[in-house]
Amino acid sequence: MALAFPNISPTIVEIGPFALRWYALAYIVGVTLGYRLALGMARRMNGRPTPAELDDFLVWAVVGVLAGGRLGFILFYNLDFYLQHPFDMLKVWNGGMSFHGGMTGVALAVLLFARRRGFNPLSLGDLAAVAAPIGLFLGRLANFVNGELWGRPTDVPWGMVFPHADDLPRHPSQLYEAGLEGIVLFTALFLLSRVPSVRDRTGTLTGAFLIGYALCRITAEFFREPDVQVGFLLGGGVTMGQILSVPMLLIGVALVALARRRVPAAA
Repeated sequence: MALAFPNISPTIVEIGPFALRWYALAYIVGVTLGYRLALGMARRMNGRPTPAELDDFLVWAVVGVLAGGRLGFILFYNLDFYLQHPFDMLKVWNGGMSFHGGMTGVALAVLLFARRRGFNPLSLGDLAAVAAPIGLFLGRLANFVNGELWGRPTDVPWGMVFPHADDLPRHPSQLYEAGLEGIVLFTALFLLSRVPSVRDRTGTLTGAFLIGYALCRITAEFFREPDVQVGFLLGGGVTMGQILSVPMLLIGVALVALARRRVPAAA
């Protein structure tokens, strides 16, 4: 017994050479909604970065997500293939993005932008941290529509047979990740951002995001089938996603610990 996989085309509309796909729309809507949320938070905080600075940072963030996400996928998940086919590195329309790479790209953009404008990069990181789960939620839904990044074989009643996998019912792990990395993480960070003692200690929300995402991703990876070209690592049972999440967890704990010693920004 298995649930029928919804037959939804990955392409929303196609006009000549132009095609709008759900995955691209997820990026567009995620960045737009995340920006609007961060902008509202910046206005209420009445500090740095200012709403005008957030406007300027938007392009930096988009470049960081796209360049970092693509480079991360190449380095972490399929380096041998791209070394043999270097021109395929540019074929982003064929898929292949890494969250850990995209996050690293955004982190680098935050550091460079904040240094150039002369304010604490963690204050910008806190805004980005609360907004990021929106894009994660939409991106995982797009993964599900595309029938990619499916889960491991299962006998649970909600298992699905994915058209690009095999005939085995599998966990819809994309939906698990959408719920954990998107809904649960956003709810937790949004509620924390409303607590002055948390919000005013710069870096706390950034650390909380890193901790929360790492725990959600490590948990979801127990249900997700690892990429075929990578497989299980460290003797079996451990995935690349879990390995890459461990440094996030450690950095997040360190940021929260340092923030607790810091005088609140509002003081």
